[in-house]
Amino acid sequence: MIVLTAPTGRIGRQVLDALLDDGRKVRVIARDPARLAPEVRERVGIVQGSHSDPAVLAEAFEGADSVLWVVPPNAAADDIEGHYLDFTRPACEAIRALGVRRVVGVTSLGRGYGSYAGQLSAAFAMDEMIESTGVAYRALAMPFFMENLLHQADALRTRGVFSLPVAADRPLALVATRDVAAAAARLLADDSWSGQEAVPVISPDSLTPDDMARVLSEVLERPVRFERPDGEAYRTTLTRYGMHEAWAQGLLDMAAAQDDGIYEPEWRALTTPAPTGFRQWCREVLIPAAGTTAA
Repeated sequence: MIVLTAPTGRIGRQVLDALLDDGRKVRVIARDPARLAPEVRERVGIVQGSHSDPAVLAEAFEGADSVLWVVPPNAAADDIEGHYLDFTRPACEAIRALGVRRVVGVTSLGRGYGSYAGQLSAAFAMDEMIESTGVAYRALAMPFFMENLLHQADALRTRGVFSLPVAADRPLALVATRDVAAAAARLLADDSWSGQEAVPVISPDSLTPDDMARVLSEVLERPVRFERPDGEAYRTTLTRYGMHEAWAQGLLDMAAAQDDGIYEPEWRALTTPAPTGFRQWCREVLIPAAGTTAA
């Protein structure tokens, strides 16, 4: 039995589809099962509730061989690491009690980085907590998700601009969520691995944000430019829309770590990049998903 957390999220949904296409037996933990497609609900076991709830985890992990572990973001959280560990602690107790054999976690590149990195540091604390159980663990180590740009579709359409709180001229490691999901599905369906390892999943690109703007200009056939927001203005905008100041500050700390090269050691050592490049992703995902059309 394979158990998925966050099965309606961007990664979990794709992992679920891949496993069902492969004929695997899957159980999901879902707060709102109605968000699953009707044809999916007919084919999976469903445990309703939050995967921070010990009772829900006890039911879901019973008889589980492998688990996909994803901590959902919570922009209202006033303690970033506390949010990650409050989810993960009861999962670790259930892993020990119920004999789960393998866990695949979605985390970040850069675990060897020596300074605080906001949400990335919280993900590393999550990894350490899971590993302390002794379970076989594969930490899918992610850089910047290309899908983050979907939130800026309106700005791309109306103003030809996207913004990130990172340096315009420093390469930023990228990944498409479909490549993360494919790696997760392969590991969850494979009962031969053991031990604990990080698995970097990184696109073949080496693009700065300015380079990304040039690619977007070519794909959308309209001028696109990159703008780096002022840090204080960025924090103010996020908190105005309901984000807790601690979470907003964590995003700025994460961006500072990206500028400081948190991803670079694993990126330099990468021998087999993920298949999806940024240009391909823009054509196949950004344009149809965001309703963006070429001029």
